[in-house]
Amino acid sequence: MIEQFTVEEINLICIYNTENRNELISELIEMIRDCEDGELFQIAQNVLKKVSDMSDYEFAALEFYPEYGDDEQEEAID
Repeated sequence: MIEQFTVEEINLICIYNTENRNELISELIEMIRDCEDGELFQIAQNVLKKVSDMSDYEFAALEFYPEYGDDEQEEAID
């Protein structure tokens, strides 16, 4: 199920509380309302649709961790 999210979408999700699907949806709606960045706006809309289309049970089964590129992961470990 987690494969349906891109790296960018997973990283956006990790900014917010992922313990509750409804809370994440509310936070995304608020963020979208105030977003002025076109790319971020599109990513947030994609996440909102995907999360809204799944059940609470499906969402609870997911674990979200930030994804790092190879260079970023090495920097985070150092």
